Amino acid sequence: MQVVDHEPHAWFLLRDDAGTYLDVNCSHGPVGCSVLLELDDDERRALDEGGRGYLDDLAATVAYRVRSPYRDRDLTRARGHEVTAAVAAWRSGGATD
Repeated sequence: MQVVDHEPHAWFLLRDDAGTYLDVNCSHGPVGCSVLLELDDDERRALDEGGRGYLDDLAATVAYRVRSPYRDRDLTRARGHEVTAAVAAWRSGGATD
């Protein structure tokens, strides 16, 4: 898994051989979490058409809707360690927030 793009304090876009993923920072005051989504076909098409603006909108929907249907798709428990490793490798390569 590799970081493809990011918006500081909001989201990371990652890819691997299996798919495209959006890791969203969900911060609600002193409590925060991440939600990791594998983008489906429609979301990947929307990303191709809308770029970063689409990701900003999608991340905002995921982060700020308490009962977001996206939360049911959260892969953080299964793949969060891969995201952490990818972000650490990306940062060690000189990338910054």
